[in-house]
Amino acid sequence: MNNNSRERYFELSLLFLILILGYALILQALPFVNGILGSITLYVLLRRPNFYLARKYGKRKSPWIITIAVTVFILIPLSLLAWYAIELVQNFDLDPKIAIEKITTTIKKIEEATGFDLITDKSLSFITAQFSNIFNMLMSGINNFAINVFTAILLLFFLLSGGMKMELYIAKLLPFSEENKHAVIKRLHVIVRSNAIGIPLLAVIQGVVATIGYMLCGVNNALLFGVLTGFASIIPIVGTMIVWIPLVIGQYFDGSLLSTLGLAFYCIAIISQCDNVIRMILQKRMANTHPLITIFGVIAGLPIFGFMGVIFGPLIVSMFLLFVDMFAKQYILGEAYTPQQTLPIKPENQISSENKEQ
Repeated sequence: MNNNSRERYFELSLLFLILILGYALILQALPFVNGILGSITLYVLLRRPNFYLARKYGKRKSPWIITIAVTVFILIPLSLLAWYAIELVQNFDLDPKIAIEKITTTIKKIEEATGFDLITDKSLSFITAQFSNIFNMLMSGINNFAINVFTAILLLFFLLSGGMKMELYIAKLLPFSEENKHAVIKRLHVIVRSNAIGIPLLAVIQGVVATIGYMLCGVNNALLFGVLTGFASIIPIVGTMIVWIPLVIGQYFDGSLLSTLGLAFYCIAIISQCDNVIRMILQKRMANTHPLITIFGVIAGLPIFGFMGVIFGPLIVSMFLLFVDMFAKQYILGEAYTPQQTLPIKPENQISSENKEQ
């Protein structure tokens, strides 16, 4: 075996070991994927404050300052809000027998008027099973919440500690020219930052708008349904309809016809349109992203990444389109790809000099 064959054998063997061990590690990390992606999102948002604090107080103190601040001012309030929503749902007073009787009566009236069988024993059992599955998924998500929060905090600290070296190392490994590296890293930062800020902001606005409307229309537990509407705004396509359609039906059973019509009009004209308009404005202003990229990205991201798919799903779609554009211009059209904006990190020589100073 000559030297070239020997080197080739070692190269392929090492690559095989990397793939096998990487696959095993990914399988073990799946339960913590939300915590891992959450830490990456927080790092992208906080990398510049981290560099500033590292220059001012030293690179050893900066990760501690930011990690403690994130825990106290972001994660603890977010955890309390989540537990508050869970407590509201658990204490929600709803008699299942009365609800089933009202739904059955309404369905029978519709069947008598139309002559069609809207619901059978088979479909009723299917609906019951689906509600049971949704409840089990919610309970499983609640149990994993604390673990993923701890994972996010732990990884965030180490990402902040080695941020510059990590970014330089990843930039060297990217199989692109320097110009394409600039475009890829810039797009990654913009998409993650815009979704990490825009999606929670949209949820808060939607929750406030919905709560005001529910109070005006005399809905019981308006605050609870407002919070649920805010969370539901994250889900693509159906979004807030998951909450307000059942709410309108419940209002029909519990309230007057006038209040039901008023609630239905408010939900259709204000809540739904507010969702679409605000989402388009935020994505256009913060990342110049087409709304379809966000919609299809969230649809693709939720099954893969879970909750964090609302951020990393659009990132995957956007990066795919960017790579296609690069390939088409450079290898098909024969044009040099030039990014529209500059890289969000500094050149390598400048970063290296700053690291030496720190």
